[in-house]
Amino acid sequence: MLAKVKSGAVLGIDAYIVEVEAHLEGSLPHFATVGLPDSTVRESKERVKAAIKNSGFRFPIRRTTINLAPAHIRKEGAAFDLPIAIGILAAAGAVNPQQLQRYVILGELGLDGSVRPIQGLLPIATELNRRKIRGMLCPAQNAREAAVTGGIEVIAIETLKEAVDFLNGAKRIKPFEASPEGPCRESESFSIDLKDVRGQEHVKRALEIAAAGGHNILLVGPPGSGKTMLARRLPTILPEMTLAEALETTKIHSVAGLLSDGGSLMRTRPFRAPHHTISAAGMIGGGSIPRPGEVSLAHHGVLFLDEFPEFRRGVLEVLRQPLEDGKVTLARASLSVSYPAGFTLAAAMNPCPCGYGTDPNRTCQCTPVQIMRYRSKISGPLLDRIDIHIEVPALRTRDFQSDSGGELSKSIRRRVEAARMRQTERYKGDNRIFCNARMEPREIQRFCRVNAGGAVLLKTAISRLGFSARAFDRILKVARTIADLDGRERIETDHISEAIQYRSLDRAAGMG
Repeated sequence: MLAKVKSGAVLGIDAYIVEVEAHLEGSLPHFATVGLPDSTVRESKERVKAAIKNSGFRFPIRRTTINLAPAHIRKEGAAFDLPIAIGILAAAGAVNPQQLQRYVILGELGLDGSVRPIQGLLPIATELNRRKIRGMLCPAQNAREAAVTGGIEVIAIETLKEAVDFLNGAKRIKPFEASPEGPCRESESFSIDLKDVRGQEHVKRALEIAAAGGHNILLVGPPGSGKTMLARRLPTILPEMTLAEALETTKIHSVAGLLSDGGSLMRTRPFRAPHHTISAAGMIGGGSIPRPGEVSLAHHGVLFLDEFPEFRRGVLEVLRQPLEDGKVTLARASLSVSYPAGFTLAAAMNPCPCGYGTDPNRTCQCTPVQIMRYRSKISGPLLDRIDIHIEVPALRTRDFQSDSGGELSKSIRRRVEAARMRQTERYKGDNRIFCNARMEPREIQRFCRVNAGGAVLLKTAISRLGFSARAFDRILKVARTIADLDGRERIETDHISEAIQYRSLDRAAGMG
């Protein structure tokens, strides 16, 4: 006897439908799973047998063959436990087969027949919505995650027995409901604020520009100057996530198994701060079946790299592709997977190995050769991909003794959102570009028109300071953002002047 059950799986952050076929024949007991299953899927036979028996059903003593189609894609994970069990019971006549084609079924089984949560359910729910499939049976703990997409009937299942009863019409389960727009409409609340930072007003200005244009930023200053404190507050001034951004970000975290809060949509932009001992695979993603790394987990948010030069050279160099393309492609012998990686990079470093090269209160013990070797840990091509370099000086006594803080993050965010609205209108109709930092040379030439004084100043700075062609483009992009914050369509001389100041490491190299 043969039964077919619809299920699903994830490849990257995209999902596809898997058909689970269960075939029973003969009288000699044997259990085989085909269709490129990994070890977790092959082990499912033991979980399925125990779950069926402990749920009060009779496991058929026959030759049992399970096929997972399409057979050319490797299947992984325990999400096929529930559909395999349902397929076996349907082939044995214990489940009404007419209901099986109306639902996609997913879930891991415990030996007692309980249904446990799985990873990557949101991409599958999104794919069902696109294909206009009626609905799914999924673990109760994943129900909110599946329901936020809207448009599909989500049946929350807690046990195998409950799933069988529902499919046979013996039990009615009300579909789980969750509004996809609710989480994004709620005001985001942060426990931190830029107002907490004393002084450093010019650094806050640089962060505002970075947030307004989606620019990468490098903070250079001595220990205790507030670099980490400032970087951690960058998400508080970024624009609120749109529903599309929230769905895409949540899909990545769903695949990685990092969703919390009952699996609802992520409400705030991610902030990832990996330690400098991280491997290249941890940063970019990896594994025999590739999983998202830190660059993808920071999608639509901030990737913060503290002690920037202390990261291994190989780890830093793998950042070049996602910084340029906004995505990362992981190729393996059997498959190639792409993950989105459109993050804002915020990095922090000391000016020299001892850290006190720019601190007026401490004496630097480093030689020029040591300083050069320390800064050379960051390659020129990588440095060129960081739009803003800002020096963070040591705090003066009157700054940290002052009771008055700076401007609130929400006030800065309003200006940032106004600048982003101008950019949205400017790049309307171009799906590749959503902020100034993503402009290509053609867009730079079209949208970065500079007045006569600014053009002369830029030409002088380039010739005297030896900026690279890539740094030249970065200056124009930053100047475009400064003009947007200023509400100006044409880039003026003062916009160019300020943008040049944000290439401090290039200026230091050029004057050296």
